[in-house]
Amino acid sequence: MGASHSHADAVQSLRDEFRRHLNVFYARLKLAPPYHSVEKAITHLTTALQGMAPEERERIAADPALQWEQYRRAFVDSGLHRKHRGIIARLVRSPLTADLPAEHKHFLDAFKS
Repeated sequence: MGASHSHADAVQSLRDEFRRHLNVFYARLKLAPPYHSVEKAITHLTTALQGMAPEERERIAADPALQWEQYRRAFVDSGLHRKHRGIIARLVRSPLTADLPAEHKHFLDAFKS
C-alpha cells in the first residue's frame, strides 16, 4: 500500500506543479488562463503519467528535464498552445516575456511552431 500511495503522490505532485507553472505563465503574460483548456492539459498529463510504470513516474518526478518534457507534451497535446495563440505569438517577440521563468520557454516555443 505504501508504494502505491507514493506513486499516486508523484502523479499529484506533478499535476500540482504543472498547474502552478501554467498559472505563473499566464499571470506573467497578463492573460486569463483558458480554464477548460488548462484542465484538459492537466488531464492529459495525468493520463500520460498513469499509463507509465511506477518506476518511470518516479524517475520523472526526480528529474526536472523529464518533467518539462511531459509538461510541454501535455501543453501541446491538449491544444492549450492554440489558445491565445495570436496574442502570445506577438508577446514572444516583446520584452514582456523576459519576466517569465527560463523554464517557461518550453511553453513559449509551442507558440513559435
